[in-house]
Amino acid sequence: MDFTIPREITDYLAVLDDFIEKEIKPLQARDDNERFFDHRREHARTDWDNQGLPRHEWEELLGRMRKLADKAGHLRYALPKEYGGQDGTNLGMAVIREHLAAKGLGLHNDLQNESSIVGNFPTVLMFRDFGTEVQKKTFIPGSLDGSIRVAFGLTEPDHGSDATWMETVARPEKRDGKDGWLINGRKMWNTGVHVATHDFVFARTSGKDGDALGITCFIVPMDAPGVEIEEYLWTFNMPTDHPRVAFKNVWVPDGDYLGDIERGLELAQHFVHENRIRQAASSVGAAQFCINESVKYARQRKPFGKPLSVNQAIQFPLVEFHTEAEMIRTLILKTAWQMDQMPKPDVAKYLSDKVSMCNYRANRLVCEAADFAMQVHGGMGYSRHMPFEHIYRHHRRYRITEGSEQIQMRKVGGHLFGMIGGKGAQKKAAE
Repeated sequence: MDFTIPREITDYLAVLDDFIEKEIKPLQARDDNERFFDHRREHARTDWDNQGLPRHEWEELLGRMRKLADKAGHLRYALPKEYGGQDGTNLGMAVIREHLAAKGLGLHNDLQNESSIVGNFPTVLMFRDFGTEVQKKTFIPGSLDGSIRVAFGLTEPDHGSDATWMETVARPEKRDGKDGWLINGRKMWNTGVHVATHDFVFARTSGKDGDALGITCFIVPMDAPGVEIEEYLWTFNMPTDHPRVAFKNVWVPDGDYLGDIERGLELAQHFVHENRIRQAASSVGAAQFCINESVKYARQRKPFGKPLSVNQAIQFPLVEFHTEAEMIRTLILKTAWQMDQMPKPDVAKYLSDKVSMCNYRANRLVCEAADFAMQVHGGMGYSRHMPFEHIYRHHRRYRITEGSEQIQMRKVGGHLFGMIGGKGAQKKAAE
């Protein structure tokens, strides 16, 4: 078995590092943009008097970063070449995302806003794989140039992981002689709608509670009558762009939905494995940053006349974290490589449990490593003058979003006990 990362990926890391040094760091240093990353970061990013939304200056800076990254050919790395990408692999994205996160906080990679010089474009791929020709011609170019932004409305106030029990419904209704759908319901954590032009609104159109079929992914303009942003939910990690949104008698024409009208829930799962493995890689990178910084500080700090690092109470926990990071990293890279060897349906069938293992363990690790980094650094570690509290606050949400730890453990258990997954899944995934 060859565990060597392909040369084209390691060479590309050097290209990204050079781009960061020449283009991104100078932008971060300009016009006191450091305020978005130093101890002032939460206040600098958050418009406390405007519902806790991101400040315009912060989002404008992220937009400038993305334009630089896109011009340099990095932003669309994971997209197909037909959309200006590099046909980036899952393995490539895992290596890159870990590499960038291991650098610590910076304009190059700040996942509080899912922002990175190497971007994620799940919406583009959803339209490519499920959209009509008209939808593709409208939404794909618009999503790439930023003129169209599509948010994602699946979770509800009373339903999260139990999405098949959603209470948002759509019923057929004609208006002015045109067939269409009348949508009623509410969505929770409808991230990004403050700048969205459209929203994917998942609603039940047939069947009963608990049925996977009969859920439709509607494409709803945010300026449609009846769309109402009720409240932005303030979170552990501010600023917030996560509101509760109501849809009151919102009418959309027939055909303004994505994919098969009965199989909308499959769209919600379409990109989940790619997202989870990339998220896991970012978490391992951030965990390694916390470990490395703690080791460096423990060697420099000399209480009672000797380095903090000679104490086994400091050494042993960091050894545990470092060991776990190495093991999880290896599983992530192996799983990402295996994902590249098979089509999406087979990934869901044969590798879903491995992706879940990577995700929940990596997300847990980074929270534990960040917490211990605070402890090693003492009072300064607890302060906002160090990045560990920010890393903890951000990555703590990953233990809930993209499938909570418990949901992902249930997935692993289903495969382990033969309740889900294809026959011979272990053999297939190992091939």
